[in-house]
Amino acid sequence: MSYNITALIPTFNEEHNIADAIESVSWANEIIVVDSFSTDSTVEIAKSKGVKVIQRNYEYSASQKNWAIPQASHDWVILIDADERITADLKMEMINILDQDPTYCAFWIKRQNYFMGKKIRFSGWQGDKVIRLFRKDKCVYEDKNVHAEMICDGEIGVLNEKLIHYTFKDIKHYLEKWDRYTTWGANERFSKGESVNFYHFVFKPIFRFFRDYFLKLGFLDGITGFIICILSSMSVFIRSLKIKDLNESDTN
Repeated sequence: MSYNITALIPTFNEEHNIADAIESVSWANEIIVVDSFSTDSTVEIAKSKGVKVIQRNYEYSASQKNWAIPQASHDWVILIDADERITADLKMEMINILDQDPTYCAFWIKRQNYFMGKKIRFSGWQGDKVIRLFRKDKCVYEDKNVHAEMICDGEIGVLNEKLIHYTFKDIKHYLEKWDRYTTWGANERFSKGESVNFYHFVFKPIFRFFRDYFLKLGFLDGITGFIICILSSMSVFIRSLKIKDLNESDTN
């Protein structure tokens, strides 16, 4: 084994995921669970697996990850969320690439998403990809509260195998996540001075559904695809509602 790599796994109350997430990166030279002071048994499970656990109060995803990356002992880092899994094929592809001492500073990895136990092929998710394998001194997440991309100093490659992403635990868990993301999105847009009107409440949600369900073939994912497209459309509406609330609170 000529490669040296650290696996980072950010967590908060992921007792249902953490053991499988750790197992999927068990081949890494170092595994660090970056916990946000979970109140369930996440930390206990992680420690029982013999991995390193570090803790920090959570601000937002990019901030947490940018704090965690320098904690890695090795030059190469594989970062996965607790609801993601490295498959055996993806593992072998990454190992083979790292053994060749690549000139790339990072790699895009496509994600295969699952929702409500169903493999999602369309619904606007078919182009989903993330940078998860990277050199720690060459990459950093942009300072955004939501949907922050990684900024890399160098050329980025693309892997062939996919990362598994289980987006759905149960409806309560999903709606809590949905609420957080719409709040972060509203706060970010409000900070840039965005206001909303009839267009944002009616036409943008309608177009989002039309785009994901028809143009991006969500109807081919059956009833699950319909649910995903409805939730996506509703998220646009709720985010606009939260922006409106922030603007009205600011003027009072």
